Formats: sequence, C-alpha cells, structure tokens
Amino acid sequence: MSVARTSWWTWAWPLASWLVLLLALVVGPGGFVSALAGIALFGAVFAAVYHAEVIAHRVGEPFGTLVLALAVTTIETALIVSVMIAAPAEKAGLARDTVFAAVMIVCNGIVGLSLLMGGARHREQGFQIQGASAALVVLAALTFLALILPNYAAAQLGPAYTTPQLVFAGFVSLVLYGAFVFVQTVRHRDFFLPVKTDDEETHEHPPSVQTTLVSAGLLMVSLVGIVGLAKVLTPTVESTIARLDVPKAVVGVVIAALVLLPEALAALRAAQMNRLQTSLNLALGSALATIGLTIPAVAAVSIVLGQRLQLGLDSKDQSLLAITLFISVITFGTGRTTVLQGIVHLMIFAAFMFFAVAP
Repeated sequence: MSVARTSWWTWAWPLASWLVLLLALVVGPGGFVSALAGIALFGAVFAAVYHAEVIAHRVGEPFGTLVLALAVTTIETALIVSVMIAAPAEKAGLARDTVFAAVMIVCNGIVGLSLLMGGARHREQGFQIQGASAALVVLAALTFLALILPNYAAAQLGPAYTTPQLVFAGFVSLVLYGAFVFVQTVRHRDFFLPVKTDDEETHEHPPSVQTTLVSAGLLMVSLVGIVGLAKVLTPTVESTIARLDVPKAVVGVVIAALVLLPEALAALRAAQMNRLQTSLNLALGSALATIGLTIPAVAAVSIVLGQRLQLGLDSKDQSLLAITLFISVITFGTGRTTVLQGIVHLMIFAAFMFFAVAP
C-alpha cells in the first residue's frame, strides 16, 4: 500500500457515509436508505483501515494498533450508550451482549481467521509470547469481573451489580486497562513489537506529518460515519431478527460485528503480510479496550439513568468464554502458530454463532 498520497476513494467514502446519514435524518429509515447505508458502511470501513495503516506506519508499533483500537472502541461505546439512553429499560442487557460478542468475534473470529490465512500463506508464523500473555491475563481478569462475577456478587438482583459494586467494577476495569496500555507503550514496549520479517512494507518511507494528520482526521470521520450508519441500520436489523424469531442478543452480535469491521480487515491484512504480532496487537488490544472502556461508560450511564445494568452471562455463554480463554492460552503459549490453531478458534466461533441464533 502506498502511503505517500491520499487516494480519492479514501476521502470519498467517508464523505458518502455522512451524506447518507444526512439523507437518513431528512427522509427517515426505509428500504432504500438502508441499502445505501449498507453500501456506504462497507466503503467507510475500507477507508478507515487505510487511514489507520497510514497512521500506524508513521507512529510505529504498538502505537499504531492502539490508535485504531481506542478509536473504534470509543465510537462503539458511544453507540451502545446512545441506544441505552433511547430505551434504557429494554436495552439493559445490550452492553453485556455487545461486549461478549465483541470478545468472541475478536478472540475466535478475527484471531482464528488471521491464523488460518497467515498459516495458509506462510505455513508458520511467530509472535512475542510475553505480549500475548500480558494481554490474556488482563483479558481473563476483565471478563471475569465484568461478565461472570455479577451473577454471584448480588444474587438477589440476578445478573447485576449493586450500585457500589458497579462503581467498583468500572474503576477496576479502567485501572486494569490503563495498566496494560502503560506496559504496552512504555514499560515493556518491546513485548509488542513485530517479529522481524522480510516484509517490504516495513522498509517504505513513513508518510509525512501532513499526510498523517489528514489520515487521522479522515479516520475519525470514517469511524463516526460507520457508527452512525450502524445505528441507522439497527432498526432494520432488529425488525429482521424479530421476523426470523431469533434471540434479541443477536442484535449485540450484529452491532459488534459492524463496528469491529475496520479492525478485522486490518488484522487480516497484517496476518497475510506475515505480521502476526501486529494482527494480535489489533485483535487482543481491541478486546481489552472493549471491556476496559465500555463497561465503565455504560456503568456511569446506568447509574445516572437509575436503571439496572444486566452484565452477568448465562451458563452457556460462560462455558464458551471459558473455553475461549483456555484455548487462547494454549494457542499463544509457544510463540508459533499454524493453520490448526486458526481452525480450532474458528470452530469455537462457529459454536458461538450457532448457539446465539439457536439457543
């Protein structure tokens, strides 16, 4: 990919996404507007990936992947919060469904496909064990605190924390994620640097400051457009799910999948180019950011609205989460991966999708 100049489509699609958003505000939701929103959404996703890679090439690892992870998660959190504010009682479990879906999509779908595609092309790929282990230990703590402990902390409330417990959980989530970012970018940055390869792109001259600033602005425009279009498509998704008579939790899966598209494409591209460490930084970093930033934000909103926030997973989802973490520990325990690990993660992801649609 050339980073010396900005191609026309990299700004045309973000602009198109905003034009479709304006059209949706004026005309209202409908079949034609939803079709346009779907097309513009995918175009904006590709533009976001392009601009994220420009920034990553300028600032280097692991800062480049952190930029995309934080940007996407911030926008995802804003989308969940906006939906919660619109219908707080009906959407009490939306944050849980979306966060859990994001973790499963990232740790099994994106990671599995990255390992499969990278292994098929390069046979075997390497990464930093220390970085993956650091991410997994924080991910295990965050998922247990946010998605499992609520079932047992206040049994009389069901899968929910009391208000003091929710405040504490949100605070601890921020501390854990902040500690991980500090280790990733300052204290042990070398744990997250890519393993040296013969990738020609790493030898290209980095983009200029002006090009990087333009890409940073267009990245934010693209991400806001993606979330806005996802919100435009949400009523269509909900009505389709209702007609298909599948669980409402599938709405969270769709929202997570739409918002994670830029990171998914960037991670797959990195794996294909034999930069598995970059791919894992994107994937695991986004899973951590999703929990570490989303849970405190929705906790604050639920407290302000005076609505109970349902966070605890049922026994089936707890089992899927447990096997995901267990397999991830084994997968990232050797520093080398092949197509086999990719297939295993993808089968766990297939199980998650099957039981989400047919519980």
